Amino acid sequence: MQVEPASLEARINYRFSDPELLHRALTHSSAAYEARGGPGSPQDDNEQLEFLGDSILGFLISEALVRRYPESREGDLSQIKAHLVSAAHLHGVARRLDLGSYLELGRGEEKSGGRTRKTLLGDALEALIAAIYLDGGVEAVRSFVAAHIFDAPFSGDEDAGTDIQPAITNFKSALQELATTRQLPAPRYTVVRERGPEHSKTFTVEVRIGKDWTGQADGRTKKVAAQRAARGVFERMGQDAPPTAEASAGVPPDS
Repeated sequence: MQVEPASLEARINYRFSDPELLHRALTHSSAAYEARGGPGSPQDDNEQLEFLGDSILGFLISEALVRRYPESREGDLSQIKAHLVSAAHLHGVARRLDLGSYLELGRGEEKSGGRTRKTLLGDALEALIAAIYLDGGVEAVRSFVAAHIFDAPFSGDEDAGTDIQPAITNFKSALQELATTRQLPAPRYTVVRERGPEHSKTFTVEVRIGKDWTGQADGRTKKVAAQRAARGVFERMGQDAPPTAEASAGVPPDS
């Protein structure tokens, strides 16, 4: 069942001057096909907007990474970007926005579970990015991407049991390379705490580079926690922030 799009504007903290752009961004090709009784104009659904949004997202993520991590090499930035624009991360963002509830779908797509389909939700998110850009310009869409995609928690398929996407594991190697570049000792990882029942533990992992750089993070596996701890230290080193601040990417024990 579709929810009125107006409430999505409150979720994303952006009100459209042209509501038709939002409607188009949320209209899947299956719904447009049914409404027109066959093929029609490409402007009836969100596929063109998805195409534009993909390019806008790539540019804004690249821009944000260069600004935030001026000391990082191109390869490290490419690895992080790969995750931020991945289907898994965009699906997680779309789920947090409950984007599926707002989509206009054809009957067949509705019955086959289109509102929760990963690819469909990621495409709709990219269409929404394009709609915001066309309606409010680059600053409006830059704010949306920063708040909901760039600074959002990194999404993995934890519900499916994989806990982490391949691209995010690169934070450990990125931190290793950054330490080497700065002629620092190699990062050392230690499990400092375990809590929760045996079937649903939460692990706290600490990463330390020499005497100055350290951080901790939680995860449902040691691997997840280590990657999150590495990300926290990598980000602070990229910003030259105070070295003893702790990472804050923990996962509550009951998640």
